[in-house]
Amino acid sequence: MTFRPFDRKAAVRITRQNFPHWRQEGTTYLVTSRLADSLPKDVADDWRSKRDEWLAQHDATCVDELAEEFRLDCQRLFTDKFHDLIDAGYGECLLARRECADILIGKMIEGHGTCFQLGEWCIMPNHFHAVVEPAKGSMLGGMVQHWKGGSSFAINRMLGCSGSLRVKEPFDHIIRSERPWRRLGGMWWTV
Repeated sequence: MTFRPFDRKAAVRITRQNFPHWRQEGTTYLVTSRLADSLPKDVADDWRSKRDEWLAQHDATCVDELAEEFRLDCQRLFTDKFHDLIDAGYGECLLARRECADILIGKMIEGHGTCFQLGEWCIMPNHFHAVVEPAKGSMLGGMVQHWKGGSSFAINRMLGCSGSLRVKEPFDHIIRSERPWRRLGGMWWTV
């Protein structure tokens, strides 16, 4: 996979649900999606409340609105903390079961080379990370929805369950420079 960083001169489309989602044709993304039970509601609400309060104290509603000198503080206080929380292993941790992880891996690999280029990826017990570059004309949201929805349907069918296994909105981030790209290289699996 060839790394394609954020291009400050190219057009960007920004949408927002709970998080801002930046879209730029031909760039490389880091995607994280977690299972619905990966954080107890009170823990997630407490984290979100503290983050929102901190952002408001810095005249921002999201990280992208922060002055540069505060972004690293926000990363350390909230993004790193969030990853520590999901790494703590809350919930049923269905993806720790090989047969469930294999279903997700199968969905992730299906479009590799046609709809997207899949770089490094990692399946954790209650979430996954993937580095991906959508093919020209392919939409990141549709790809990730295919991974999440397709694997949830198949896992539910295998387990005899129903309902959504994943949180509605994944975290996705355009990898902006070579340094974070290199940090990811070799840490996870590749296709």
